[in-house]
Amino acid sequence: MFKVEKLDRSFGAKVFDIALTDIQEDEMQELYQLWLEHALLIFPGQNLNNEEQVKFAKRFGNLEFDLSPISNVRTDGTVRDPYDDDIVKSLRGNMEWHHDSTYMPIQAKGAVFTAHIVPKKGGETGWADCRASYEALDQEMKDKIDELSAFHSYEFSQKDRFGHKSKEESEFNSYGFDVDPKPLRPLVKTHPETGVKCLTIGRHVHRIPGMSDMEAQKLAKDLEEFTTGNKFWTYHHSWESGDAVIWDNRCLMHQACPWDLTEPRTMYHARLEGNAITEAASNYL
Repeated sequence: MFKVEKLDRSFGAKVFDIALTDIQEDEMQELYQLWLEHALLIFPGQNLNNEEQVKFAKRFGNLEFDLSPISNVRTDGTVRDPYDDDIVKSLRGNMEWHHDSTYMPIQAKGAVFTAHIVPKKGGETGWADCRASYEALDQEMKDKIDELSAFHSYEFSQKDRFGHKSKEESEFNSYGFDVDPKPLRPLVKTHPETGVKCLTIGRHVHRIPGMSDMEAQKLAKDLEEFTTGNKFWTYHHSWESGDAVIWDNRCLMHQACPWDLTEPRTMYHARLEGNAITEAASNYL
């Protein structure tokens, strides 16, 4: 049986003595429950290839997409321009706190992430517990936000802010740029499998009905800083090549940490598809 070592945080655990390529069904059921409980599971030294990563991810549900490289390395092995390259601009955007696919009609359920090439320093991935931070809010703030919803926009958070080129000029696939209407999501959601309330915030929050854009973005930023300012609610993983993780995107935010972008960093991301009802934006139901 595999060994579980909880992080010294409000969430997260490392899992040892398990081969992700050979999980029996009873182990998988236990692993799924561990994932719901801890929201982040870290599997050191798995060395999954792309096919094995996709197969493992599918054991947690259908995929929004099978696999995407999160990398500053071209297919020919050269490192991309650290400044004027649209794919690197997307990596810089990922360094801000966010949930995946809140800018899509259906928010992602979670993600499986693997490390293939890591830089000498930096390039960690951080997660933040939006369950713990919501629970810790004072009643006045809870009363203020419980009925509020926010429009999420990747066009706002990435395209407009980082100055991407046109589709014809760019290698970046512009996934999520052209979503219309922008998804409207409650600031406070109830996790569909655990019943725990959590915040849905991060860099994709653009507008909140009834507020000016400046007020909306300040409120979202205040909630983000409240969440990420508590060390017990955040964890940053220093990658070793071969590590794999799975996290619950419904209740955790995440970010990449800076590194010297002249150094290669190659990760692979398989994104779990959200439930078409529980993860649908309110204006898409």
